[in-house]
Amino acid sequence: MEQLQITGGKSLYGELEIAGAKNAALPILCASLLSAEPLEISNVPDLHDVATLCRLLAQMGVKIERTPHHIYLDAKSLTSTTAPYDLVKTMRASILVLGPLLARFGEARVSLPGGCAIGSRPVEQHIKGLEAMGAKITIEEGYIHAMASRLKGARIVTDMITVTGTENLLMAATLADGQTIIENAAREPEVSNLAYLLNAMGARISGIGSDRLVIDGVTELHGVTAANPAATIIADRIEVGTFLCAVAATSGEVVLKNAYSAVQPFWLDCLDAVIDKLRQAGAEIETHSSYCKIKMNQRARAVSFRTQEFPGFPTDMQAQLMAVNCTAQGSSTMIETIFENRFMHVNELRRLGADIMVDGHTAVCQGVEKLTGAPIMATDLRASASLVIAALCAQGQTKIERIYHLDRGYESMEKKLGLLGAQIERV
Repeated sequence: MEQLQITGGKSLYGELEIAGAKNAALPILCASLLSAEPLEISNVPDLHDVATLCRLLAQMGVKIERTPHHIYLDAKSLTSTTAPYDLVKTMRASILVLGPLLARFGEARVSLPGGCAIGSRPVEQHIKGLEAMGAKITIEEGYIHAMASRLKGARIVTDMITVTGTENLLMAATLADGQTIIENAAREPEVSNLAYLLNAMGARISGIGSDRLVIDGVTELHGVTAANPAATIIADRIEVGTFLCAVAATSGEVVLKNAYSAVQPFWLDCLDAVIDKLRQAGAEIETHSSYCKIKMNQRARAVSFRTQEFPGFPTDMQAQLMAVNCTAQGSSTMIETIFENRFMHVNELRRLGADIMVDGHTAVCQGVEKLTGAPIMATDLRASASLVIAALCAQGQTKIERIYHLDRGYESMEKKLGLLGAQIERV
């Protein structure tokens, strides 16, 4: 099994190119199911989750052609409307095929995604919304079986803010008969990326970026070429935040760029909550429309935070900022409000010498002057990133096992860190 070997103590200097966002790419790939015409998507990250979803779509009969950071999808002649367990179990985002399949073909059979290491992510909100639109849904032998001759517009109020739930219902509503209103919708930029693409395909969506989406259904959607700016995946804000935390923890000076910024101006606005905390920690950060620059020449100051839905501090950055706090001056309190089991990285950080106490959804960290390398194990995607950051700070060598978690959401992280001067290799 592959692992990362990291010798810490190196400051980071240089420039990096930020990849497209995984959390935007996955629903956009599923949107190809809504049209009989081809969809061309650019700035697609080269990640395990993207490859898994492409295998699922191909198994259904979608014609897929891939070149570096570009995917062509043609769902004209689907051969199946079933998403089998053997693929869905490896990636919960597979549930995003449910809405498009039901809306266009009138039927979908999608495996229940099962458990998740960081906490439960129930699909009840997806089912509730589709039933409000007239779908008949049963749970049979571990599968969601949904049927509808044509979905009907409805007013849907979700019981909780759910990103994948909003995306599933949004896609389904584009082909529904009449108007659909989604209240309490997720506001994440990845949801907006999907909505703008759907409009480019002929959908009629308003309220994009707000918690109230209004969708006037149409009878069909058309294809989109890569020349359309809406077919570009936005830059990965979580990758940006992760590298900012790495520099804040190790010191140095790094510029983070995105080659596709011309079609997504002000893409760093979605990181305000993270950048604000890193500035409090002592980092100097400059933001521009196409890049940001971080400079850190001191030991970080401890910062406290609470995770929240967008535009609050993202749960996907909790572990990384905790890694910064491990060697920061002072004490910090971190409260996780989104997932119930998202402190599993704490025990591994303790193996490196971190002083962290957990009580329910609250973690209290007393910064130490140094961490020491040790064998550790990744437990989930963002936990993996936090362990890499901590290892970059630690004296001596750290070996991180189960890095397949890291590959789900970060494109060649060890190569990018190596370009900045980190002593890191995959073995």
